[in-house]
Amino acid sequence: MPTHAVTNQVPELVDHDVADHPAITEAVHRAGADHMLEELHRIGRLAGGAEAMRWGDLAEAHPPELRTHDRYGNRIDEVEYDAAYHHLMRTGMGFGLGGAAWADPSPTAHFERAAKSSVWGQVDAGHGCPLSMTYGVVPALRANPEIAKSYEPLLISSVYDPGLRAPLSKAGLTAGMSMTEKQGGSDVRANATTAVPQRDGTYRITGHKWFTSAPMSDVFLVLAQAPGGLSCFFVPRVLPDGSRNTFLLQRLKAKLGNHSNASSEVEYDDTVAWLVGDEGRGVPTIIEMVNMTRLDCTLGSATSMRAGVAQAAHHASHRTAFGATLVDQPLMRNVLADLAVESEGATMVALWLAELTDKAAAGDDRADSLRRIALAISKYHVCKRAPAHAAEALECLGGNGYVEESRMPRLYREAPLMSIWEGSGNVAALDVLRAMARQPETLTVLLDEIEHAAGADRRFDSAVSDLRRGLADLEDLQYRARRVVGSMAQLLQASLLVRHGHPAVADAFVAGRLGNDRNDVYGTLPRGVDTAAIIERATPKTAEAHAHG
Repeated sequence: MPTHAVTNQVPELVDHDVADHPAITEAVHRAGADHMLEELHRIGRLAGGAEAMRWGDLAEAHPPELRTHDRYGNRIDEVEYDAAYHHLMRTGMGFGLGGAAWADPSPTAHFERAAKSSVWGQVDAGHGCPLSMTYGVVPALRANPEIAKSYEPLLISSVYDPGLRAPLSKAGLTAGMSMTEKQGGSDVRANATTAVPQRDGTYRITGHKWFTSAPMSDVFLVLAQAPGGLSCFFVPRVLPDGSRNTFLLQRLKAKLGNHSNASSEVEYDDTVAWLVGDEGRGVPTIIEMVNMTRLDCTLGSATSMRAGVAQAAHHASHRTAFGATLVDQPLMRNVLADLAVESEGATMVALWLAELTDKAAAGDDRADSLRRIALAISKYHVCKRAPAHAAEALECLGGNGYVEESRMPRLYREAPLMSIWEGSGNVAALDVLRAMARQPETLTVLLDEIEHAAGADRRFDSAVSDLRRGLADLEDLQYRARRVVGSMAQLLQASLLVRHGHPAVADAFVAGRLGNDRNDVYGTLPRGVDTAAIIERATPKTAEAHAHG
């Protein structure tokens, strides 16, 4: 006989529309992309459904495995994935989350991809890596028009076609990036991999790469030292004639998170490659790809924040303690509202950056300059905020959040990655200083954008004045870079929220972030903030909730 009854446990958050979030739908309206709402909600219902959530669980529980040799001793260098991973990839590519935006004539194509990616990304973070790199490789590859002409039509395909075959024989391709080496990390100019030119116009690459994610991708951009300096190269895993290129997988990394995505060490040994861009211009060439994947880092952190708030708000709405529902208790309300404010600020700036991408692609010079600095600022700050946010959201569930079945530990393990990937915090902060020094117009347009909200709130105006004083003092600016860049990021988010966001969220963001008195602890919003309105926006609308109005 059972010895207890199960009571006061929270129903699983399932069968809800992940896209049914005011911050998402409002961004779609602002971008003039209402035509995508039907598709976005279709993706949202799939992402919040039991089947897709199960795919994410299986891909996480069964990480990819390396197969270096077949049973006969032949070198094969393949990675074997759970079938759920292929379901995720096929679905994501089908939604156009790879390179399809580059072929979409819509003036909001990149925004639409970003919105769909932010909704679908809640299912599983790992498979987002090859989707992001496939998206990012397209503009970089155009530095070699001949290669781009042949391969771009397959990189912009919405078809997922796994398996190692001659790339031009496939219905769609995925791409990867192979930059860092063990002696240099982010300092790619310290790379020792060499590229030797051949008479037929190709190069032969030899060297070791410390991190190469998604190694079963079809094509890669690789940095190597050519006679003219550090250069960017196009490396297919299978050559046009169908023979295997030399791409030796040494091992897969045992990582904190991102378990569904294989990250590997790769040995190149006389590997055939084609130059992309000019010799010695490897970093400026590949940075076209990095900028796109940095956008996805910011989107990924915003996505994880919304997922964490959704779980926390759902839990607090159903769980009772000390005689009341958690969501009705003042301190929990403060914590939930504070988490939601952070999430909305991150979502606002991430999707705004995607809007800038569309404008820059259309030839808007101001948008291009603004995106240059705002992307580095937001990549630094939003991604840096994600780990603490994930920890606090997990804590809202108490011990129930610490067990794997809640999916909160996975969210917690994923959170630090976006701050490390495509340049850790210091790299991103220093990139902002580099933009200010080399392209001073980027700072001008950023401050102009921020000050569009001037006069709306004295606390905001005071914080802008503080930032200007900090920028005027050039002494020890590199030492103070994190503080300065963080202030830029908070003011940019505050400006966007004041102008375009919900009034309660904007007020709470300004009160809780610009006063600099909260010591990065969630749940310290001052009295008078409309926490009810903020939490209402963040709480998922399940089928049960819709049925009860």
